[in-house]
Amino acid sequence: MLDSGPLGRLAHANPSRNVEVREWFASLRDANARFFVPEIADFEVRRSFLLENLTGSLASLNGLVSLATYGPITTEDMRLAAQLWARYRKIGRSVGDPRDLNADVILAAEAIRLGALIATDNIGHLAQFTPAQRWAAIHA
Repeated sequence: MLDSGPLGRLAHANPSRNVEVREWFASLRDANARFFVPEIADFEVRRSFLLENLTGSLASLNGLVSLATYGPITTEDMRLAAQLWARYRKIGRSVGDPRDLNADVILAAEAIRLGALIATDNIGHLAQFTPAQRWAAIHA
């Protein structure tokens, strides 16, 4: 499951920003790895591209979704995310600002539901909820 960091680099139209992650993605696809693009990560990346008017990157993001399984957010995900957020907040773990929606908890809930490993740059926040690894460390 792609977190917004690697997803954004994969979709970014500037070739100098994405060579390493594109090679990683291609090698895992060649090994028949299955990728999920979670709706919450798509939202985070898409809003940044829209803000910066990166139309080429938006087109690339739309195309990338066809190479992976798109993971819409479900009611089950949102309810589990709320449970995770409250459970970890009660024991003093950082789950973000209490006023924020907290995309990481939503992403973690979806990964739990799908039994997916999260490919990320943000291991600290995500690994407290579900398996997460730095994307470059994941190999076929």
